[in-house]
This record gives sequence, C-alpha cells and structure tokens, in this order.
Amino acid sequence: MEKKKDTIAQWTESAPYWEKHRAVVREMFAPVSEALIADAHIAKGQTVLDVAMGPGEPALTLADAVGRDGKVVGTDAIAEMVEAARREAARRGLQNARFETAVGEKLPFADNSFDAAVCRFGVMFFPSPVGGVREILRVLKPGGRIALAVWHFVERNAFFTAVTNVVDRYVPPTPPEPDAPDAFRFAKPGALLEVFASAGVKAASERLLKFSIRAKATPEEFWTLRSELSESMRAKLARLSEAKLAELKREVIQGIKAYSSGEGVSFPSEVLIVSGEKAG
Repeated sequence: MEKKKDTIAQWTESAPYWEKHRAVVREMFAPVSEALIADAHIAKGQTVLDVAMGPGEPALTLADAVGRDGKVVGTDAIAEMVEAARREAARRGLQNARFETAVGEKLPFADNSFDAAVCRFGVMFFPSPVGGVREILRVLKPGGRIALAVWHFVERNAFFTAVTNVVDRYVPPTPPEPDAPDAFRFAKPGALLEVFASAGVKAASERLLKFSIRAKATPEEFWTLRSELSESMRAKLARLSEAKLAELKREVIQGIKAYSSGEGVSFPSEVLIVSGEKAG
C-alpha cells in the first residue's frame, strides 16, 4: 500500500497554487488576520513573528500594521512558500519584512527577540504542538504576546462543507487518527488552551470569531480555488473517472450557488483565536 504523503510533501506540492490564488486567499482570511493583530496587541514599531505563514500571510499584512519603524519576520517549513513570500514582498517594495525557512518547533532566532508572534491555521499541522508553542515562547520577549488561529468545528464552516460534503460521497474519507495533523485538530473549544497550559503560556484565553469568508469569485472560480489549494483534494479528484469528476463538479458548483451573489461568494465561518503571553 502506498504510504500517505507527509505534511511537508503535501504542502510543497500545494505551494504554487497558494501563490496563484494569493490575492483571493488574503481577502478571504483578512478578518482572521485582523483578529490576530488585535489579540496579539500588535502596534507600530514592534518586531513581530509569523509562524507557518504559507506564501506570506498574515506576515505581509503585519508589515503594514507595524509600519516602517517595525519589523516582521515570517517563517514556513516549505521553502517554496518562503520564496513566494519573498517575491511578493519585493513586488510591493517592502523594506520591513523578511522570511526564513524553518519548522515551528525549531526557530532560528535568539531568545527574547520578538514583541509578539502569531500563527494562522498552522499549529494544527505541527508534529508537536506543545513543542512549537514552547519554541515561540522562547523567542518572545518577556511579556510578549502570542495569538494563534484554528478552525472551529467543520460543520460550522461552510467554506469546507460546501465542497467536502459532496466530495466525500464520491471518495469516502479515511478518518484521521486521534491528534494527527489535520485542519480540525483543535476545533474543540479548550483543546488549544490545554496546549498553551502545557507549554507555559500565561494569561491564556480563547474567543470564538464568527465572520464570513468572502471572495469576489463565481461558484466556478471558487471550485477551482478549493480544488487546487488542497493536495489531498487533488489526490481524491485524480481517482475519479472523467465522467464522475464532471458530475461531482456540477454538484459542487450547484451547492456553492447557495452562498453566491452578484458580489461573489460568502460563507459563514467560525475560528477560535487563542492568545496569551510569555511570563515577564
């Protein structure tokens, strides 16, 4: 039996698609980036770390938040994602952002380097979430803030279910093993708070962010985006015959129309924002 691709391999293959859809993804998840900025208390002039940034978000948004006197460092385990972030920063002429290839559990920075750190939809894929949070704390200054975003329950996020409920009927999924890397690993309220407690985060709190994932896209364009961003989705679709794939696509697009208007698509969504600080 062919072994399931590891997380690094999956994200490496997906990197070109995340760069391709960069502008739409930034628009879709802007409310999450804003929530991380608020809960990490990010302000002008700070030095901020973004862990597992993908092709540059929210790091590039943070560069605007800290201003010319501040500095943002973005990291990702996937070299292709880091290169994509560097290309976009160069295109924008940003002078206050730099990017490094690094896994969350082993950051190439000195102790007490950053005023704040964020991670948007990354900690769920860490081999050791507790180790990753501890490492982020190590590089934070005493009193520095940490804020992480994870998905709430899948059934509360039509961004996923509008597509996966159909795909799963054509290609039945294999349930993930307990605590395996998965987008909904920390969907249960309190789960990531337990990680924070084990890692030594102080004054930790959790809040539910309800918002709409919006994109100026037709149902057909949104289907293309969703089917390309996920390696596991692409692998499932590749198993279908041409006729079955066409049938699935028609069904998914019809379902997406329920969330579509003349202004694009809009999906009700829920995310948990978990934050705290390093002991002073």
